[in-house]
Amino acid sequence: MTASTTCRTTTARSRMAAVGAIAVAGTLLLTACGDQTKSGSDTGGASSSAAKAPLFDKLPKEIQSKGVVKVGSDIAYAPVEFKDKNGAIAGIDPDIAAALGKQLGVTFEFENATFDTLVTGLRAKRYDIAMSAMTDTKDRQDGVEDGKKVGEGVDFVDYFTAGVSIYTPKGKDQGIKTWTDLCGKKIVVQRGSVSEDLAKKQANECPAGKKLTIESFDNDQQAQTRLRGGGADAGSSDSPIAAYAVKTSGGGNDFQLVGEPVEAAPYGIAVSKDNKQLSGAIQTAMNAIIKNGEYAKVLAKWGADSGAVTEATLNGGS
Repeated sequence: MTASTTCRTTTARSRMAAVGAIAVAGTLLLTACGDQTKSGSDTGGASSSAAKAPLFDKLPKEIQSKGVVKVGSDIAYAPVEFKDKNGAIAGIDPDIAAALGKQLGVTFEFENATFDTLVTGLRAKRYDIAMSAMTDTKDRQDGVEDGKKVGEGVDFVDYFTAGVSIYTPKGKDQGIKTWTDLCGKKIVVQRGSVSEDLAKKQANECPAGKKLTIESFDNDQQAQTRLRGGGADAGSSDSPIAAYAVKTSGGGNDFQLVGEPVEAAPYGIAVSKDNKQLSGAIQTAMNAIIKNGEYAKVLAKWGADSGAVTEATLNGGS
């Protein structure tokens, strides 16, 4: 998801065209949406078969013992992470996490939370990582929000590239092609996202008498519902999310993309700065699935090939 320190971006945050919806692979233990407690019972430590996974020894001893990586995520951002028609958690991030789990010999257990609380939850050690289409920005790395230092920041393992798109009701673009065209209009966005940051920046640049009105919501689905009901002129999301909404909402009859995506930037898996061993293990595992082709298969499945990277890097955002 992108703008404040705890959101899905400030200088960019994108997420790319997608297709279909499938339940997530069986190795993931996932909590129900809205439930911030973990699902299932404790594993009681890694099994001997898990310990034989190629990268198991790279994990911190605590996680080896638990056999679980706890993942904070806003599970309402299709196609990156969402609940499918059967109520199962699906999407790019859960599928990538399942592939990482094979390399590391542990289960990635997703816990649902609103996007703008994820970094806070990571600082409080509620999660081991945050994986939620989160744009890697220098402010997030440094723990800066709205120009103020709010924490020590996080490290990012970058694994995808996305931009930010604008969409409108289908057939009602009102001449909107760029962010400047939004002056005098109303836009809906997700709170704490890069889209919200860009909207605030544009609002400050609009001339007198042409105010840009911004309505922010806890998740992107709420913003889409507001736009679908005629409560705004436009919406904005990371590019893969906007493309997926245009493709699927109302059978493709509700929305249309306008203009071109902007602010291309990396998505990163957020890890506490005091857990270098875990971020290093995840980076190594990500590069392993890039090399063995599993990463490419996940992106192809969701129609997000254009956001692929050739190498997982640390803190590549600016």
